[in-house]
Amino acid sequence: MYNTVTKAFRDYYGHAHTIAAYAPGRVEVLGNHTDYNEGYALSAAISYGTYFLVSPAEDSTCRLVAGDLMAEVSCDIQSPRRVTENTWANYVLGVLAGLQARGHTPTGFNAMFLGNIPLGAGLSSSAALEICSGLALSHLYDIAVDRLEMARIGQKAEHEYAGVKCGLLDQVSSLFGEDNALVMIDFRSLETQSLAVGSDAAFLMCNTKAKHALVDGEYNERREHCEAAAAFFNEVLPHPVTALRDVSWAEWESHASAMDPLTARRAAHPIGESERVLAGRALLDSGDLEGFGRLMFESHDSSVNYFENSCAELDTIVAAAKGIPGVLGARLSGGGFGGSVVALIHPRDAETVSHAIQTVFKRAHGHLCDVAVLVPSSGARLIKD
Repeated sequence: MYNTVTKAFRDYYGHAHTIAAYAPGRVEVLGNHTDYNEGYALSAAISYGTYFLVSPAEDSTCRLVAGDLMAEVSCDIQSPRRVTENTWANYVLGVLAGLQARGHTPTGFNAMFLGNIPLGAGLSSSAALEICSGLALSHLYDIAVDRLEMARIGQKAEHEYAGVKCGLLDQVSSLFGEDNALVMIDFRSLETQSLAVGSDAAFLMCNTKAKHALVDGEYNERREHCEAAAAFFNEVLPHPVTALRDVSWAEWESHASAMDPLTARRAAHPIGESERVLAGRALLDSGDLEGFGRLMFESHDSSVNYFENSCAELDTIVAAAKGIPGVLGARLSGGGFGGSVVALIHPRDAETVSHAIQTVFKRAHGHLCDVAVLVPSSGARLIKD
């Protein structure tokens, strides 16, 4: 892919790029909707990602080309405004604006990006584009930005240019990924920890191709209930509660009956998820993959019963996975309402498990789901030719 985009850049602009960066997508393994509740998550950078190539322009024009579409968006370096067509450009334009708040951008640029992250699969192609463009452009303009600041720039681009009020899971995962390891993220301190998964573990991405859009209303409804629940617990518990991360499962059980039933259900999910992440870390440390897989199944059940962010296609795969030999655990990955299931397996079982899942899915929904092995991989980086 790098050779492809390198040649395409030269053919399109008539000269070679000067800077290249790469950022991977991510898979959320455990810890769903915990980021804005200041909880914990376990994720991994994956072996699918996006390259961003750039060279300085001789004038103030910024030219950005999507290498798969060969479509161009341009703007003046002083006015990287949000666009309403070719909206993929907004992720880069938002990052550019974030960098301009931190340093000087004296000239325009010529840029092209190309990735292989399946769109709509819940593997965060948008964050990968934000991060690789941020790395390349910050290097082009000699603007010093550390990894957490880069993650925040990407998040702000999502908020203000793409209109998605996301947390930091995607950007942090893309930046802090390591080979054969999960990234544990504490969303209060933003501290990260690398947890080895070992050679006997692999993950399958099962892309349902379902696109039950995570519309603003659905996301906002859940976030509002979580915030309302945190305010309730701050009133009734003997310790401060600023977010649901501060509430234990035992405390939820003791007080849920006094809450609005829908608010109680919504709150149960991120509370349980953070506790599952902490339990999962201990299981990984002891090499208990079977126990970790059970937590993944529990996580999906919580999405179904409490947060209601699953869908029939996702549930088909998880239900089938519970009866397929070789599957240790499975759950929806990402925001939900479509996208992908992530399944924990032994590498030797990848082919038989993939076939079994596809057979069940086609019988239920009339078409195959895409299944691929995801390898926990190193995070975003500049490319040195």
